[in-house]
This record gives sequence, structure tokens and C-alpha cells, in this order.
Amino acid sequence: MTPAQSHRDLLAPTRTLLLSGHNVEQKRAELLAYFTQTWEQYEDLFTCLADQRAWFNKAIPLRHPLIFYFGHTATFYINKLMAGRYIDARLDDRIEAIMAIGVDEMSWDDLNDDHYEWPTIEEVRDYRGSVKALISKFIQTMPLELPISWDSPAWIILMGIEHERIHLETSSVLIRQLPIEWVKPQPQWPACPNARHARNSVPANTLVEMPGGRITLGKTDDTYGWDNEYGTQHVGLKPFKASKMLVSNAEFFEFISAGGYQDVRWWDNEGLGWREFAQAEMPTFWVGTPTMPDQLKLRLMTEEVTMPWDWPAEVNQLEASAFCRWKADQTGKSIQLPCEAEWAQLREQVEGDQPNWERAPGNINLAYWASSSPVDQFPQGNFFDVIGNVWQWTTTPTSGFEGFRVHPLYDDFSTPTFDGKHTLIKGGSWISTGNEALKSARYAFRRHFFQHAGFRYVVSSHQESMTINPYETDSMVSQYLDFQYGPCYFGVENYAETLVNLALQHTSLRGKALDIGCATGRASFELARHFDSVVGMDYSARFIDVALQLASGEEFRYVVPEEGELVEYRQVRLKDLNMGSEFAQRIQFVQGDACNLKPQPQQYDLVLASNLIDRLRQPKRFLQDITPMIRSGGMLALSSPYTWLEAFTPKENWLGGVRENGEALTTLQALQRLLAADFEQVGAPQDVPFVIRETARKFQHTQAQLTLWRKR
Repeated sequence: MTPAQSHRDLLAPTRTLLLSGHNVEQKRAELLAYFTQTWEQYEDLFTCLADQRAWFNKAIPLRHPLIFYFGHTATFYINKLMAGRYIDARLDDRIEAIMAIGVDEMSWDDLNDDHYEWPTIEEVRDYRGSVKALISKFIQTMPLELPISWDSPAWIILMGIEHERIHLETSSVLIRQLPIEWVKPQPQWPACPNARHARNSVPANTLVEMPGGRITLGKTDDTYGWDNEYGTQHVGLKPFKASKMLVSNAEFFEFISAGGYQDVRWWDNEGLGWREFAQAEMPTFWVGTPTMPDQLKLRLMTEEVTMPWDWPAEVNQLEASAFCRWKADQTGKSIQLPCEAEWAQLREQVEGDQPNWERAPGNINLAYWASSSPVDQFPQGNFFDVIGNVWQWTTTPTSGFEGFRVHPLYDDFSTPTFDGKHTLIKGGSWISTGNEALKSARYAFRRHFFQHAGFRYVVSSHQESMTINPYETDSMVSQYLDFQYGPCYFGVENYAETLVNLALQHTSLRGKALDIGCATGRASFELARHFDSVVGMDYSARFIDVALQLASGEEFRYVVPEEGELVEYRQVRLKDLNMGSEFAQRIQFVQGDACNLKPQPQQYDLVLASNLIDRLRQPKRFLQDITPMIRSGGMLALSSPYTWLEAFTPKENWLGGVRENGEALTTLQALQRLLAADFEQVGAPQDVPFVIRETARKFQHTQAQLTLWRKR
């Protein structure tokens, strides 16, 4: 095809600014220009609305009406600057409350339809004008050091700019989903004029070989990034093949004409559920019926055009995956969507990145048109459209790289999507600007959701893990994770690590150990550094599941309360404990009842019962049952604060903390009496403190008593 030329009416393309520089005032001017250009470009998008109804009616049930998004990007600046204490007064309490929080795409069948009393268009325009003036002045007067870092007020401004650029794209999708009579074309938002309207004239797709190898993922450039871009991940890829072009409307029609939407073989359970709910029989932006293909049209942002068969098919991930399964059956090849790392290797075919483009190498960054274009318009290395035209679905569920951490002023940008249900899209579309147009961009949506997104396919044996790994919000699990793996408070050392170290001082036999009442397993992992094999046992299956996940090498995320509704996000990884897989492999985590222990074929050299005996319904029976399971010369380590409660232990079963024949009986005295026949006490009891965090300002500070007993 002939080289593409930028449309004369297009708004000027933007260029993401660098964080570093040598001149603070020059950077301040760049930041103000970038803010202003972003602001005005976003407002210009809304000139495509031709009817009041377009502002106040939902384009789809799972999003707010566009009046919300028109105001939302402005309220974002105020709310973030208030949260960071960079400003001390609001502009409009009502607007900043009602337009603060958007709607996640959630489930395709979530039809919640809350009613809102939206402000008028004029009210929102006036509000935006006030915010623009405030932010412009803030940029001109704020303290600024280079390079711009996470804790700089300039970072918050960049956050607001890139947030608005995200909504520039997502709002264009919503405009595309409105009734056609509610919108109008504008010359500064032109559609691509190039199209083939005969299906048989569309060039056939082919496969291009790729070498595979070791791929390193993670942001390294000098621009603003969202939290999920930072950190590092290494992926080993086998050689694979990738389609030279994106799948065109013509190529996708082959799947439709073969009955692909009706054949259950090509759809997974999630896809079948969506297909039945949506009653889908063709891509959502196609207009007409697939039984009359010559009369089909394609809905663009503000108009319907005769079907451009050589433009990319725009579908959700479920449709793209179904196509790949069908194509695999047709060809006998292992065809699937690419993973993030495979796309990253394709991206190496494209030189440079958006900040240094003199001319965009693809239909991206609003450099050419306000629509898709032919799939063979922009050659990039051995491919077409590695970047640009439409986003490309992958098989990779989004998650954080190693080293991931959230920004304290936007702690819910990424973490709600770390659930195994949000899949990465890569490459950007014609309207992807700013951060979205960067090589390092990482955005994800639910698989049923629509953006300006299509796909290319690969022949690959790579399989991505679809493990659902949300942030654990169960308060008990989160509290134990923080107790066992979280930071130390008030100078009190980690409880599990301290107990193990104290027990080891008197343990010469290092064959097999039992950590009973192990909870989420920290002491088990510490014991594995010193014993040939370790059993971690707990009554709670939920705790054991967490421990097993950690032992497998996965990270585990959880939340801890700060105050009220506010939480902090944390994560646990064995690597952070300098715990290699060779140690984790020594541990067997099992669910078990300390009051109903199964006979063991092999005796233990050490049994650690931490904070257990005063939580058992039959502590005496536990001591009786565990005794024969410890070899001669082996150790029993008991630690407990002796907080006897009838909620856990019937009072008649309390070991101590009671009066016997009118005399006080402590738990230590009871233990000495119960264990005397089979154990000798080693050393004096030791008080071992521990701290459990409840909120940012409330902690439990407890003294447990550790006693050590050697089996006779």
C-alpha cells in the first residue's frame, strides 16, 4: 500500500515528556504544555456528541454516562492533590464526590443501574475551567526537582495527565457504542479513507518465524509509568511463529461463515456464558447480519461505513480465543493468542519509542486517523501493526512483576485487576497516546470487554498460568500473614523466627520436625533451613492453602487495614526471606487436628507447638498423643501466652489458670506435672514477646512463655 499521510485536520500529535532533564524551568514549561494539550484534546473529543441524551444515558450498562467521564478526569486532579496534602481546599464538594469513582467492567451480566443526579453539562464545563486554572497555576508554582520521582508533586500531575489520556481512549469507545443519531463526525476526528470492500481482495495472512529465547519484561525508560509496569520478570520462550498481520475482518469472517459462533467446541465456559448472554453472532461493531455479508457495515466512532474487509477485526478476548481454537482445528497447528513475552519479542521489530518518534511508525498516537486502517498499511520489520491500529489481546493475566509496589496515592490502579480475570492487551490503538503508546505500557481488561482491540495469533507451545491470585482480604488470613511475614513493630523480632532459633540451641538431632498449628507456615519455612524434612500442620485448610501457594514459589498478596475503609497492600514471597526452593521442597503442609493426631511412621526430632495449647479443646489429649511421636532425645517446644478462654477450651480442660483444691495452678506447673514422666525440662522458661498489627495505630503486644522439653 502507499505510505500513510497524516490527515490535515487532525489535532497535533503528543509526545510524552521525559522525567529527567537539566533545566527545571524548561521541564516545568514542558509539563504545562503537556497538561494543556491533553486537557484540550480530551474536551475536543466531546464535540462528537450531538444530542443531550449522549451525555446522560449509558452507552453500556457497565459504565457511567459520558457526563461522568467529562468531569471525572478533572476531579481526579483535585482528589489526588488533596490526598497528597498538596492543596488544602476543594473546588466543588458535590462534583468531586459524585464523579470521583468510575465503574469497573466487572462481569458481563452485572446490570446494576444505580441512579445518579448528575450535574448539568454547563456546571461540569465551569468546573473543568476552574480545575484547569488551578492546575496550571500549581504547575507554575510547585516545587520541582529533576528527575521527577514518585514523591514529587509533578508525579501527581503526570498521573492526572496520563489518567485523562486513558479516558480519552475509553470514552471514544463509549461514543462508538452510543446510538449513531446521538453523535456526529468532526473534521479533526477523521476516519481512514483506505479500505478494500471486496473480501477476496484482502491479502492472505502468513506466519513468520520468531527465535524465542530469554525475554526480560519491565519498564526501563525515562517516562511516567503506572505501578504494574515497574519491576522485572524473565520469561524463557521456545521458538514460535506469529501471524504477519492482525486478523482482518475478512479473515475473521471465515470463522463466522464456518459457524464458529454456534459451535460450542471453540468456546470455553466463560466464552459460552458471554456468548449466550450477548446472543453474539458476529463482532459487536459490525452492523447488519452475517448471512448478508455484502451489506455489512462497520460502526466507527461517529459513523457507519461499508465494511472495510482489510481492517482488523475488533473483538473481545473470548471471541479471539474461539477463533484461535477453530483455526488450530482447521490447520492442525497449535494456534493461540500470544503471551505478553511473545509480543515483547515482536516489539523489538519496531525501532525507538513514542518520545523519540519523528513520525509514528504505525496507526497510533492519533498520528494519522481517528479510526482503524488496513492491516497491511504499516510495515514494521517482518510484520505489520506490531504496534498501533488496534490493541492486541494476549493470553497473559495481568499481575505485578517482581518488585511491584503500589503508589500510595493511587493504590487501586492495578491491584483490583490482579485476579486472574483481567487479560493484558498490548500494542496500542489509533487513539492510544501518552503512556498507552509506550513500549512498556501494560493495560488489562476483563475478557468479555470491548476496546479498540483485535488480535494476531501465534503457533506456540507456551502456556500462561491463569492462576487467580487476588489480594487476600479475609481478615484472619491477612492478619496471620502480616504476623508471620510482615515487618517487625516496636523492635520486637519475628516471633516464628525467634522461636525456631531458641529451640535450635538445644536441638542436636536435625532429621524431621513438626510445626503444629503452623498457620501460614513461617516457622515451617524457618525449620526447613535446618531439618531434612518438615511437616507443617494446621486445622485450617485456608491457612494450609496459603502455605502451599508460598511453598510453590508464588507470591501471595494481602491487605491490612489502615483506618476505617483504608487499607494497605502487601505481598509475601519466599525469595524475600532468602528461602530457596530447595528448602521449600523439604516441607509437607497438611491439614490436621492437633486433638486427633494420626499415628506417624517416623518419629520427630523436634515438635514446635506455637500459640496452640490454649486454643485446643483438649490440650491434655494433644500432649498425650504427641509424646510417642517424638524420638528419644528429641525436643518438644511449647510457646503460649496462656490466654485460656471458654470459647476455645471448656473450662474443665484448661491446663492452668485455675484453682485446684483452693490453690492456684499455673499452666507451667500443669505442664511440669503432665510431662514429667516422659520429658525433662531444658532450661528455665523464657518470655518471648510478639506483636500483632490490627490497624495502623492499634497493635496487640503479647508475652508468650516458651518451655523446652527433651524426650527421655
